[in-house]
Amino acid sequence: MMAENEHFGAREELELDLLLEAIFRHYHYDFRGYSRGSLHRRLDRARLRHGCESLSQLQHLVLGQPAVFADLMGFLTIQVSEMFRDPAYFRALREQVVPHLRTYPSLKVWIAGCANGEEFYSLAILFREEGLEDRTIFYCTDISPAALEKAEAGIYDAERIPQFTENHRLAGGKASLSDYYTAAYGAAVFDKTLRRRAVFAQHSLASDEVFAEVQLVSSRNVLIYFDRELQDRALGLFGESLVRGGFLGLGAKETLRFSRYSDAFADFDGGEKIYRRNLQKLKALDHAA
Repeated sequence: MMAENEHFGAREELELDLLLEAIFRHYHYDFRGYSRGSLHRRLDRARLRHGCESLSQLQHLVLGQPAVFADLMGFLTIQVSEMFRDPAYFRALREQVVPHLRTYPSLKVWIAGCANGEEFYSLAILFREEGLEDRTIFYCTDISPAALEKAEAGIYDAERIPQFTENHRLAGGKASLSDYYTAAYGAAVFDKTLRRRAVFAQHSLASDEVFAEVQLVSSRNVLIYFDRELQDRALGLFGESLVRGGFLGLGAKETLRFSRYSDAFADFDGGEKIYRRNLQKLKALDHAA
């Protein structure tokens, strides 16, 4: 996975540790296992936004003003995505994974780190086009309440729609993307029926546990923001959630190669970072730990 080569002074590291610990104790959000370099960059931007000279000053504001923490969540959580991002991934799901999913009488899909909902709507549309929607429940989880609110609303800037439309086409879309939304006043509102089989809920990969048995986990471009220990924790949760032979989809820059759970999954489509769960090896790894 992603390696950090940046170095920060002892004072900066201590101030970061104290801020993350304060957030965990006061607000119960655990960012302590996130990539250090990424945290430094994002929190430095937050520090400047709030006119602070140090992370210690920012910590004082965060603990004293909940509104500052709510704003800080926008810096700590990455909500950048697009519908059918990396179309070849969704085409691989459509052409290679869906035939296996058809064999199940009912399906559960976990979208871990759903951000503002683009990945969920992509999968909901794909499953509708493939005739699997009515037998599927989608669990859409994220650490950010604000992101979940946006995901559930399903409203996106109209200027983003051309890219969404092209991605959908390249992903093997069987209809026009315009069939799934209504455009008005510079925004596109996606059909609320796409959400009728969805559950939106807060869930932290850093501190929460498995909550359902699923056939597919799609968690793309989330692990790259975690350190190695937290990456392993998340992958362990994914493995525990998946039924035997279930599928895991990761982002283009993510890999299982250096994880302690690498043997718990088999390559299904290595080029598109789609893996399949191996029950026995996952249990063996958990027992060894």
